Amino acid sequence: MRPWMLTTIIVGAIWTGTLLGKEDTMPDLKGKKVLIVIAAKDFRDEEYFEPYNRLRQCGATVTVASSGKGKAVSVFGKMVATDKHIAECKAEDYDAVVFIGGPGAAEFFTNATAQALARTAVEQGKILAAICIAPVTLANAGVLKGKKATGFPSFQSQLAAQGALVVSQDIVQDGKLLTASGPTVAREFASALVKMLE
Repeated sequence: MRPWMLTTIIVGAIWTGTLLGKEDTMPDLKGKKVLIVIAAKDFRDEEYFEPYNRLRQCGATVTVASSGKGKAVSVFGKMVATDKHIAECKAEDYDAVVFIGGPGAAEFFTNATAQALARTAVEQGKILAAICIAPVTLANAGVLKGKKATGFPSFQSQLAAQGALVVSQDIVQDGKLLTASGPTVAREFASALVKMLE
């Protein structure tokens, strides 16, 4: 083998190693099923698209549910197709249940179906995640009592009122519970969710 060929191979290997290093590896979530719950109107774009796209890229099967079947509209007017009405969803069918925030998520704060879904997810040992104001739904369902959690700053008092141990961090994991503070950490929220599913 000529010296220049060996150099090319070594440099190529280094370059490939850099591109395919640990930070860039794509976890394999094939076989994993995730339910994402969004408001029929005014769910937050980043909080939905970051985990949705990341989960799909990793091979997970993602089902999108809402209070209206067929479509939902984001804060920024993006139309999203929904697969199911939340009333049709059972936690036992999924590995993780994820509640997305945005102002519209307030519709689930007192929604008995959403609260039952959250409680069943915890009872069955599923991953339960929520971002922005959505952790209030979890708190009202009683599943954050005595658990470390976070949420959108102006809604953290509602978590504490239901017994959550509010932590001033952007991403908080307590066992199989994952909560996040808002849209600015949507990507980190997605990464944490993927890691929990691995």
